[in-house]
Amino acid sequence: MAPAISLRDVAKVYRPPRKRPYLAIEHVDLDIPAGRFVSVVGPSGCGKSTLLGLVSGLLPPTVGEVTLLGSRVTGVRTDVGFIFQRDALLPWRTVRENVELPLRFRGERDPARAKVSGGIRKRAHLAQSLVRDPSVLLMDEPFSALDVQTRNLMENELLNLWGASGKTVLFITHDLEEAIALSDEIVVMTAGPGTIKARYPVALPRPRNVTEIRFAPEFVALYERAWADLRDEVARSYKRSLEAG
Repeated sequence: MAPAISLRDVAKVYRPPRKRPYLAIEHVDLDIPAGRFVSVVGPSGCGKSTLLGLVSGLLPPTVGEVTLLGSRVTGVRTDVGFIFQRDALLPWRTVRENVELPLRFRGERDPARAKVSGGIRKRAHLAQSLVRDPSVLLMDEPFSALDVQTRNLMENELLNLWGASGKTVLFITHDLEEAIALSDEIVVMTAGPGTIKARYPVALPRPRNVTEIRFAPEFVALYERAWADLRDEVARSYKRSLEAG
């Protein structure tokens, strides 16, 4: 069976006007089987969000090939749900109207968004992405702005939804603990230009409680191994930023 997501020797160069071209990622090879929950971690500027842009079709690769559900990605895909750091809810619509919006775009026929909490907004954003029943869910640090308690609740809620749906999830985070608690596998990227440095399978039992699983000896051991790789790349990225002034 073909992987749900596949990248073959992918590179992405940004060419902003009146500035030097910028190589964001290079030589990226990655296969993600259907139904898996995979998290990508790496230092700031390593190209994690670029990776999601390529898989979704929002960005074209400069080199290489991206395939999704067996077909080459040549533009924006409608079978993908994308959840950003900041919710994409419209403040003049109710929560229900925001959730129904993707169905209206497809032609299918509460409280105000501005007055609800960050957790409720994030739930609405998640529902908005899932209502179209996408096969693949791309998540770019979706819980980073939430307080710790709400974040843990949302992580558990996400795992429950994912476990019931069988969707493929590609999840971006700066938080290694979050990555381990949620995932079947962790991908560690190098400092930019980003490429894949290491991959770690997460052999922790499911279903999981993201708070309780952090105390498991296997969790701690995996964290120490993955952090050794990630720490080196964070240090490299920090050193480069100092040298650049």
